[in-house]
Amino acid sequence: MKIGIVCYPTYGGSGVVATELGIELSKRGHEIHFITYKQPVRLELLTHNVHFHEVTVPEYPLFHYQPYELALSSKLVDMVKLHKIELLHVHYAIPHAYAGYMAKKMLQEEGIFLPIVTTLHGTDITLVGSHPFYKSAVTFSINKSDAVTSVSQSLKDDTLRLFDIHNDIKVVPNFIDLDKHFCEEVGCKRATLAHDNERIVTHISNFRKVKQIPDVIKVFYGIQKEMPAKLMMIGEGPEKEPAEALCRELGIEEQVVFFGNSVELDKILCYSDLFLLPSITESFGLAALEAMASSTPVISSNTGGIPEVNEHGKTGYLSKVNDVDDMVKNALSILKDDVVLRQFKKQARESSKRFDIHAIVPQYEKIYQETLKKCLVL
Repeated sequence: MKIGIVCYPTYGGSGVVATELGIELSKRGHEIHFITYKQPVRLELLTHNVHFHEVTVPEYPLFHYQPYELALSSKLVDMVKLHKIELLHVHYAIPHAYAGYMAKKMLQEEGIFLPIVTTLHGTDITLVGSHPFYKSAVTFSINKSDAVTSVSQSLKDDTLRLFDIHNDIKVVPNFIDLDKHFCEEVGCKRATLAHDNERIVTHISNFRKVKQIPDVIKVFYGIQKEMPAKLMMIGEGPEKEPAEALCRELGIEEQVVFFGNSVELDKILCYSDLFLLPSITESFGLAALEAMASSTPVISSNTGGIPEVNEHGKTGYLSKVNDVDDMVKNALSILKDDVVLRQFKKQARESSKRFDIHAIVPQYEKIYQETLKKCLVL
């Protein structure tokens, strides 16, 4: 198949998943065309099966806000005609599904039919999409898609609750390439992060309010009072400076390392003993899955799609949002005993196999095939 993929080319979960999906599809013989405003961050190599087409938005003084949706839909039309793209997979309802539908209607005028598969990732539904200014457009885009998927059952339930959806939504969870998350015990390298007697606790996010960064710091503060530990904070965002200030206020600034957007996530996770994810909500919890794949147990909130990933008492523990004391207690129950920690590490890695890329991508292939077949009949 010749498949066009539209996504945000950033560090966010939706862009990472879309890029990894496209790369894996190319390995399975499909011709993949990424169409977005810059090359996705995880798209390191372009091959004969993977192509990138940049969407350029001309600057016109007439427009207070430059019309990206218009530029994207026009680019989609051009690329579909030039490369004979058979199906479009858009990630995020707004603006991608909306632009995809406009491209589809323009192509129909020329006798070209373009099926659209839309994947819902979270913020497009729970935050942006539910806003009154966008709700009608999101509802329209989902209902006009030829197939719709959601990355978790929780997100599907939210979508059906918030919008008047007549389309079927299939749950296809996020995935991970386990081959890229194989950890080797290299003590000398671990020593660059912490002393042998220190536990390594890690958090990775975009440092937005929804991630509950102060709770990450407070949970770690409770841990380090009971045992030697270091906290690795990876990512950038508006909550980073307040987090640094909180560490100074608590007197733990020497025990916390802020990496920014590190390119060595896998290595840091491999050396980690615990991952913290106390978010207000997560549509799936891809960061938790990446930690589990690196044999790192997870202490998290029990909200959104996280319980579908983090199995309570097996891969880590779930607590109510803002329940710092419970998170500290659960963290210590894992970290204080070497035997318990090893067992949780083993169970985390084993559980992550449910989401292996080689098990999930065929589900998308089946949806593509069914969608093309259905559209040919119509």
